[in-house]
Amino acid sequence: MTNARPDGFNELLHFPVRLTLVSLLAPAAHADFSYLREATGLSDSALSKQLTTLQDAGYVEVRRTGRRATARLTDAGRAALQAHAHALRALLGSALDSTTAGEQPKPATGTV
Repeated sequence: MTNARPDGFNELLHFPVRLTLVSLLAPAAHADFSYLREATGLSDSALSKQLTTLQDAGYVEVRRTGRRATARLTDAGRAALQAHAHALRALLGSALDSTTAGEQPKPATGTV
């Protein structure tokens, strides 16, 4: 087995919390900090840290107005998410196509 990763694989986005955040932001124009906190179950400080990491990478823009904060996925963030999703599909290969929705995968047979 090799450690080669497909083009577009993004270690920063692959971290589950950050992948969840960008996935939540992808369909929204802006999302409230409180919504993201509740959807992820993160504390304020943990959410802030993850958003800052994404912001430093240029993937998320955070706007603060008084006590209210919102976040949005930037064009660079959207492109990185799309590239990462494509890389995951390539990495998984035909494993995603081996079953149809609602069916359990059949156990492998034969010897290894």
